[in-house]
Formats: sequence, C-alpha cells, structure tokens
Amino acid sequence: VQLQASGGGLVQAGGSLRLSCAASGFTFDDYTIGWFRQAPGKEREGVASLKISERKTYYADFVKGRFIISSDNAKNTVYMQIWNLNAEDTAVYYCNLHQLWPGPKDYWGRGTLVTVSS
Repeated sequence: VQLQASGGGLVQAGGSLRLSCAASGFTFDDYTIGWFRQAPGKEREGVASLKISERKTYYADFVKGRFIISSDNAKNTVYMQIWNLNAEDTAVYYCNLHQLWPGPKDYWGRGTLVTVSS
C-alpha cells in the first residue's frame, strides 16, 4: 500500500487549504482512510476518516465543522479541506489507511507539514 500525501504549506491564520492523499497498491475493500496530525511536542491524533464502502465519515471533536473529508474514488484520492486555520492546526498531517479485514493493519504515508502563521 502506498499513500502519497500533499497539499501542506504555510498559510496565514484564517486561511484555508486542501490536503490530498493518493492511495494505491491494494485490492481489499474493508478499510477506512483518513488523516492524523502531530503537532510539535504532542502525540499524534486522529482528525478525520472515511469508510468509502459505507460512505461514512468520522471527525474528531476538535474539528468543529472546519474540516471536511471527501474522496474521488475514480482517482483513489482522499481530500481534506480545512477552513479558518489557526495556530493550533500547525502540525505534520499524515494520511492513514486502516485495513479492517483481513487485519487490522495500519498503513501510513509520509507526512505533509502545515504551518499556520499568525
């Protein structure tokens, strides 16, 4: 399984951006795919995920409507749109594929850094 994340960068507080995660190299269909983030000095935390087979989305409580996860199944790509960024959103964002069956097993992409300037 390969996960290629992109879309991070430097953005001003209040701005927005869209992260992308292109997934490839697998044939199983019982999985969730989404995003974690790790801020400096903090543990990695889940942000949002999507179970494509059931078209269900899951969000962390802190998202508060500012994050939307979506997918383009034809491109095997998952997106996360983020609005109204603030300094607390500064983190490395990691794409995660959680294989449910056979599994469970986690796959990680290389992170993409999001830096929010005030």
